[in-house]
Parts: sequence; C-alpha cells; structure tokens
Amino acid sequence: MRMPRPAATFPGMLLLILAGGARGAEPPAAAPASVAERAEVSQYGITWMFDKPVKSGQFITGDWWVVGPVTVTGVTPAAGPAPADATTDAKKNRWGDTSLKNDNRMRNGSMVVLKAGDAHGYDSRSATFDPALSISYPYTLETNRSLISTISHNSLPADNFCQNIMWSKEKKSQCVLRAAEVLTCLAEPPPEDAFRPCYAGTEKTLWRAKDLKWDLLLKLKPEGSVPAWDEFERYFQRPWLDHLTNWTQQEVNPTENQPNYGREHARLVSMASLMLLLDVPQEQKKKLAIGLVQYGIDIAGVARVGGNWNWGGGHTSGRKWPVVFASLMLDDSKLRDVPESAVFHEDAQTYYGKGWFGQTVLWQMIVHHGPRAPYEEKPPEQWEEWDKTSEAYRVCCNAKAWVGTALAAREMKAIQAWEHDAFFDYCDRWMREDDPYKEKRGAHPRPPDETTTYDPFVDAMWKTYRKTAPEQDWSGKNRKWITGKVGKWEPNERIAQ
Repeated sequence: MRMPRPAATFPGMLLLILAGGARGAEPPAAAPASVAERAEVSQYGITWMFDKPVKSGQFITGDWWVVGPVTVTGVTPAAGPAPADATTDAKKNRWGDTSLKNDNRMRNGSMVVLKAGDAHGYDSRSATFDPALSISYPYTLETNRSLISTISHNSLPADNFCQNIMWSKEKKSQCVLRAAEVLTCLAEPPPEDAFRPCYAGTEKTLWRAKDLKWDLLLKLKPEGSVPAWDEFERYFQRPWLDHLTNWTQQEVNPTENQPNYGREHARLVSMASLMLLLDVPQEQKKKLAIGLVQYGIDIAGVARVGGNWNWGGGHTSGRKWPVVFASLMLDDSKLRDVPESAVFHEDAQTYYGKGWFGQTVLWQMIVHHGPRAPYEEKPPEQWEEWDKTSEAYRVCCNAKAWVGTALAAREMKAIQAWEHDAFFDYCDRWMREDDPYKEKRGAHPRPPDETTTYDPFVDAMWKTYRKTAPEQDWSGKNRKWITGKVGKWEPNERIAQ
C-alpha cells in the first residue's frame, strides 16, 4: 500500500523546548520543509550554521539532512565550558554509585558516532565523557556521517521524560542532557518520504514510508484505558540515543527525547505497539508508527557498529522489538539481521531449565556489579544476597514492562522473526492467572506482582487477546546466555510449557 505524502502532523523546522513532560508545550508541527539552499537549519532548539548555503531538507521524521560534504561553522547553543562557579551535586543511587562528577569542561557537546562504545563527547559531568570525541568548529561533516548535537541541563536533577508513567520517586532524574538532535550528511537528496538513517556509523541506508506494510497492523477492539495518541506520538518524535554500551547511558539520555531507564523504554514500546494494533483509522496510526519504525532503524544501525543491550537488572529492556517491528513493517528481514554481538536484554535474561518449584522457563540477571549467576534452579533457602537481588529485579523491572511487546509480537505473527522462544513463554508464565505450582512453592508464595504489569491498558489487552492470539510455529532458535568475564551463548532446547 502506498503511503501519501506526510501531512501537517509531522515535525516541523523548529519546535519549542519542553519545560518537562510530554504534552502541552509544543505548537502544532508543520510538514517537512521543502528542499532548498540554506545557510543554517534548526530543530528542537538546536541550530547548525554553515559557511555557505547548502542543499537541505527534512526526512519524514522532521530531522534535517544536508548534501555534502559541508562545513559547519558553529552550533547553538554553543559547545563549551560551564560557568566557573557551576557545581554538580551528583547524588549516589542506593548502590552507592553515580556516573556523574563535578566537571565544568564541556556542555552542549556534539559528536559523530562511528562506533558504539563506552564514551561520548556531550557533557563532561558524565564519567564516560571523552574530550577527544567532542566536535570543535569549524568542522567538515563528510557524506554518510551524522552529527549529533545536544543541549545540556544547567542544573540537576531534571524532570524525567514520560512523567505520566514514571514512578513517583523517579519524577526527577540526573540525566545531564536536555535535548539532542541529528544532522545527516548525504551525497544527494533522499526521497521525500525517506526515514532518517541511523545516527551511528557510515551505513546510511534509506528506507521509505511508501514501503510500510500497513496491513500488518490489526484492527483490534480497544480494551481498557487507551493512552493518549498525542502523548505517545511525542514520546517517539525525537531521536533516542543508545550508543553507549554500559549503564552510564542512563544518565546521558536527553530528558526531552527519551526516558532514562530501560524499564520505561520497554513500557513505552509495549504500549505504543498495542496502540498500533487497535481499530482506529490508518491516518491516526501514521505518526506513532513512523516514530517506532525510526527507533528500530536506529537500534539496528547501532547494533551494526558494536551496540549491545545486555547489562544491568533493568537498564536495557525494550530495544529488540522496535528492530523486529521495523523489519516487518518495511518487509526487509535484513534490517533485523544484526551481528551476534548485539545481545538483547530480553533474550539473555530468559532461558529454559528446571526451576525450584517446577517452572521450566526461567529468568536470570546477567550483570550487576559484576557477572551474576542463574538462581531460579535453587530454592530460596539457598539464595545468596545477589540471588535475592536478582529476584527483586525479576519482579520489579522486567516482565512487567515486556508483556505488551510479547502480545503485540504474537498478534503480528512475529515469534519466528523474534528468534528466542523463551521470551514468549516467560511472559506467559508471568501473566498466567492460575498457579499450577502453588503446592511446590511451600513457604514462598507467588509474588503478588505476577499476573499484572504497570499499565492497565496492557493488562486489559492481554486479558482479552492473549488466548485468541494467532497460533504460529516456534522459531526453534533457543539459546542460554552464559555469563562470565566474557559472556557467550550455548544451545538451550525449548521445554513445552
């Protein structure tokens, strides 16, 4: 089905900076600007200036492209040191950790990401800041490169993104960045309906909105309280940065672009995916679908240059399904054919085995202050302190955020495309209302969190549609992640549930 040229619902040339939250602070967006020679371009409060007018335009997402190479003479807000008297009160988390420090060398930094890694050039308050990665001007932006520019927060903590779904104690975060935007340099103008290529690496594949397979989006009767469409469109409107390969990404995430913690990444992806399967007009789905597909394109591109999402109790959830979703919607299986090194959180944490009360699909925490071992095979009486911590993370921060994604993938017949069956069986275990293992649990009853998620819309959709989800073949591609100094996959045969 051919998609019409984007209407005035898509991001325009310059949107006001949000004061926090996701709604009510931005004016109606304009259609992408026409191709023209421009001496500067602006988006989300960031302006890039050139030594001469350059051919430029916008992708369907509203992000800018230029035909290059181009010389960027400067960016505003200008990158540079904070005022000499600026201070950062870096609060430690409950583990006694912080990735922040009192360092005034850089604010509003820019960088070109060629490889995913553990350092960035945006803001020196982050312990993973590397000044060698910060762009200085004038700068020649070569073709097939993307310039990421940012706006730093003046002080911390800052309002967290997605206020309406955040835990009350997490309404504020210590993310050093307020906003980020991407300028992409190409050798020639892209099609007017092109998605923005991934901001990382030099592979700038152009996927097009005309190729979206809208018939894959079902028309399910809404159940429960459906989230506001404009709110979720806003959540997926701007680039989500994901190129740091450690937990410190959490405190670099720009608070006007994305949530800071993986649990909320996964919750937003879960709810957005189910919303796109509702019986509403296609026109209503367009903006949100394009935002979710763009996020999948970005994650796939980061994966190809070394990205992985396999650390922390709940830090890296929610990254795999956007890649699979984008590949299905664009009918391009190569998009999801990412390197073996791109280990995804949901896959590494779920596997088949023999649990202490008879369960056969299990959960494990991979890394938290060092590698963590499986624990669900042992009865609770044998759990060490880190086993108890693993169980706390199992209950608080993972399946409760995954369930909507598992249901959406089932409804789109994507189990084989996902290629890790334990994820789906584990979500079924979590949501199963009856408890066939009750007697074997003995003095350790089922956690009350099980059978529910954080989001009533997801709960209602699961209750109505899980039993009628389409039957489909399993992928048969099951592995268990073995943790250690260097983790690895080993074969893991599916055990029928």
